[in-house]
Amino acid sequence: MGKRSQLSWLVVLVLALLPASVYAGTPTEQLKDTTDKILAIVTDPALKDESKAQERKALIRKAVDERFDWEELSRRALGRHWAGRTEEEKKTFVDLFGKLLERTYLDKVEGYSGEKVSYVGETVDGEYSTVEARVLTAQKTEVPVLYRMKKKGSEWMVYDISIEGVSLVANYRSQFQSILARSSYDELVRTLRERTKEK
Repeated sequence: MGKRSQLSWLVVLVLALLPASVYAGTPTEQLKDTTDKILAIVTDPALKDESKAQERKALIRKAVDERFDWEELSRRALGRHWAGRTEEEKKTFVDLFGKLLERTYLDKVEGYSGEKVSYVGETVDGEYSTVEARVLTAQKTEVPVLYRMKKKGSEWMVYDISIEGVSLVANYRSQFQSILARSSYDELVRTLRERTKEK
């Protein structure tokens, strides 16, 4: 993944993977509401000190966990190999995949530098929805974003994000399928464990 794409993923994760709204609303309303909440964490002066680093990370991860449908994302990223896994294997995979995304993207959330987001469209089809947005970066580059969501109760949960036509789920599914094609599921798990080891 190129540097620009990595930055794009980061921008969207900053803006989208956020705690659920306390009230029912449209997908766009919930995204807008939670955007304000995550930005409050990354811009809070009381959390800027290095001594608050772990607290900041915990708040960000908690917010992400409340909005992001990790199991749905994991199921889609693993594709046809998901069905053959035991419940314990699925639980382990969801945990490792969540940690991988946290290490790859969410640890960089504090690099937020004033990106702006505007919501330009929304479609709802039963329990699924897509919200179209445009992210204006600090470099004045406009990045098209699609949030794919699934309704759970009164909340719309993010299960995929597409940046400039590139799907987060599809990107990881391609990586995982490559490993599985030349090796095994156990090797994929070992790879995920290695990538998520504490430094």
